[in-house]
Amino acid sequence: DGGRSTQRGDHFGSLQVELVSPDAREVRNRAFIAHWRGLIREPAGLENFTISERVGGPPGKDLDIRLTGADPLALKAAAIDLRAQLATFPGVSAVEDDMPFGPEQLVFRLTPEALAAGLTVAQVGDQLRTAYDGRLVQIYQDGRDEVEVRVRLPDAERDRIGSLDRLQLRTPDGALMPLRSAVTFDYRRGLEVLRHAEGRLAGEVTGDVDREVNNSNRILATLGEGFLPELASRYGIDYSFEGRAADQAETLGDMKRGLLFALALIYLVLAWVFASYGWPLVVMTAIPFGLVGAIAGHWLLGIDLTVLSLFGLFGLSGIVVNDSIILVTFFKELRERDVPVQEAIVQAACLRLRAVLLTTLTTIAGLVPLLFEGSLQAQFLIPMAVSISFGLGFATVLVLLVIPTLLSLHESAAGRISRLLRSLRGTPEGAA
Repeated sequence: DGGRSTQRGDHFGSLQVELVSPDAREVRNRAFIAHWRGLIREPAGLENFTISERVGGPPGKDLDIRLTGADPLALKAAAIDLRAQLATFPGVSAVEDDMPFGPEQLVFRLTPEALAAGLTVAQVGDQLRTAYDGRLVQIYQDGRDEVEVRVRLPDAERDRIGSLDRLQLRTPDGALMPLRSAVTFDYRRGLEVLRHAEGRLAGEVTGDVDREVNNSNRILATLGEGFLPELASRYGIDYSFEGRAADQAETLGDMKRGLLFALALIYLVLAWVFASYGWPLVVMTAIPFGLVGAIAGHWLLGIDLTVLSLFGLFGLSGIVVNDSIILVTFFKELRERDVPVQEAIVQAACLRLRAVLLTTLTTIAGLVPLLFEGSLQAQFLIPMAVSISFGLGFATVLVLLVIPTLLSLHESAAGRISRLLRSLRGTPEGAA
């Protein structure tokens, strides 16, 4: 289990296997685990067996669903149903929960006779603990050692369940009462540990997802559409997505606010440089073109969008405006020389074509080696490189075709607005 198990006890076991460096072997972890799992024959009585791997990136499991409620047995039953449902998804492995059953327990309840004699659950439990676990009555010094004196039943009695039939309890008035007359026993298995989250009983069901077969976000969305609401209604519990899903949701929320802030900053900088409110909008038209190209690149290469893909989109938003700035700046300079609109658009598109292509191609050429890098250390950077390279390439093509059209529309709209304002002021056409 990669040494990550947090369950401890005599009835738990784990084994950690360390493989050689990934660059020194051809077999990947998933293939190794799948082959190993196929060779294992689980012995009778084994309740749960999982094999998982350590993965890079944020801590936590690919799937982590927290169940909360008031009844621990209902939580455990719901966790068992959820585990069975997760196991039906392809690519899901190492499904387990953190509410394991413990050893078989004897749960006692007081009889009417014990209640009439004045016994309480705490008093009976204290006497049972004294008999089988012992009570410290004295500590004395033996040379340099301290010796504890503990009173309890002999080992031959403590290790035999039949000794319960012979055990006597002392009532508050000093009389003796047989244990079997004072309590009734219920044999059942309890939970090894009870966990809490935000003041409520809670348990988590976790699992790993093979990213080449399935996607954790897709699995969670499928569960949230039908199974989890029905599970919550059946057992009277609540559920929430934790681990990487919760971190991802928080990150996406921060990114939405950051995106609005970044776009506002880009607009303010462009408005300051161009001394206009309209030119920045024309320049920033390249940003959605880049986003479309980045998403198309992920689809073509069969790569899922990740948080690093979104980081790449942030960087892309600042890069794709460069080509637009080159065209718009040159067009603006031509218009200041009184070059006609259509002629200025043609000259800007033709004379700045080489600069635009060089800006784009040099950036893409620097990212291409990363796209084809096979080492595991570089795999997590590939989605970011895909966002930038495909987004920039797609946006450049559209910039060369669409920006000239937008410049023409901008000039036409500006001319109409200028004529409208002059007419409203009563200024003759062409007057100063």
